[in-house]
Amino acid sequence: MNLSSAVHQEIFRIISISAQKIKQNSYVIGGYVRDFLLGIMNSKDLDILTIGEGIKLAQEVSKYMIPFPKIIIFKRFGTAMLKYNNQKIEFVGSRKESYHFYSRKPIIELGSLQDDQKRRDFTINALAISLNHNNYGELIDPFGGFMDLKKKILRTPLDANITYSDDPLRMMRAIRFATQLQFEIEKDSFQSIQKNKDRINIVSIERIMEEFNKILLSEKPSIGLFLLYESGLLSIILPELVSLKGIEKKNGYKHKDNFYHTLQVVDNISKEKNSSLWLRWVALLHDIGKTSTKKFFPKIGWSFHDHEFVGSKMVINIFQRLKLPKGSYMKYVQKMILYSYRPIALIGNHPRDSAIRRLLFDIGNDLEDLMKLCIADITTNNIEKKNQYKKNIFTLIERIRKLEAKDKIKNWKSPISGNDIMKTFHIDPCRKIGIIKDFVKDSILEGKISNNFHSAYLLMLKKGEELGLKKK
Repeated sequence: MNLSSAVHQEIFRIISISAQKIKQNSYVIGGYVRDFLLGIMNSKDLDILTIGEGIKLAQEVSKYMIPFPKIIIFKRFGTAMLKYNNQKIEFVGSRKESYHFYSRKPIIELGSLQDDQKRRDFTINALAISLNHNNYGELIDPFGGFMDLKKKILRTPLDANITYSDDPLRMMRAIRFATQLQFEIEKDSFQSIQKNKDRINIVSIERIMEEFNKILLSEKPSIGLFLLYESGLLSIILPELVSLKGIEKKNGYKHKDNFYHTLQVVDNISKEKNSSLWLRWVALLHDIGKTSTKKFFPKIGWSFHDHEFVGSKMVINIFQRLKLPKGSYMKYVQKMILYSYRPIALIGNHPRDSAIRRLLFDIGNDLEDLMKLCIADITTNNIEKKNQYKKNIFTLIERIRKLEAKDKIKNWKSPISGNDIMKTFHIDPCRKIGIIKDFVKDSILEGKISNNFHSAYLLMLKKGEELGLKKK
């Protein structure tokens, strides 16, 4: 079997020579083999399995590489890693594992090639290619992983209940791979995830979020989000999202299913070029305030008044519980949810320039992301309505563009500083300075004066006089 690019061919040749010299049979295994067979050629990590000592093989391999690579050794795990031609190569000795019920950390013993393949999470990740002289390039597939790749099926090498109970993170990995590769999880395997879902509680939330974020960053996150819901895992990880599911009808009025709407919005935002992980989190959480703000009015129907404000406040607890970053990323998600309805409100009310200036002032450099969210939020199946909504948003975007070009509000900085006010009136820091600055800011945003120092200075003098201040 041709083992891919010239760089990989060279690496595998060196490993083969080294393995033969130290008399340790060796194989490339796992993700690289899976991706290679799928025709995915961007794998940057190589996992090398050797029947013996992984560290010993890494040390031997490094002797044949120029320049001599630095070897990082993990003695506790008996593994080693080095980089060659921007390729990360990890060496590990074959092993078998056993688990205690209350821990996903395995008890490790030396094992054979098949022992090591048995401990893998899925048959498509248990595939190995020989790097040995006598059968170089041979595919070793004891569990039918190659056929599973062809059928686009995710299946565990051993009994699924054992695989998922031993290491419950594999349930998240199953759903992540199903999302990224757009594979189907084999029926018995998925039922096992449903059965073992509560075992996820022994896994650290950081590891869970690592897999969850990979799902969010996939081409079509709704695949994984729906599988998480069906498996019961989403109710454990993010119950606020599950609570959005369902349609309530009353007196002939009904609201949309906000859970499925959210999944559509996440997919829509994922189609946007360079949509970040945190913009996808915004899409995921943008309606979470609707559960607690839902009210019915007999002659109007269903209302979710202030759900953006409530949702933005909920973000803090969610980020803390899931141990997501609490700094600028959390503040970004909060701000985007808080202002998520502002552009839509502007579209419906023939807004004045002052309302658009205030939006520019409040949202700043995140305006483009906010408009992407507004477009992604259009999930109606009525083509005519969808096109009209989009047309309205693009009309607003054009008005915003022209106003920003004229007034430069997006990265607004007051033409008058606190020092200017103190020097002009010869006063020390006090409450009146804030009053004057706010008055100047509001006057600029309302369009009463131009956004320049001269206009702001004259207004400062006028407001100062009203406050009993005199220019010195």
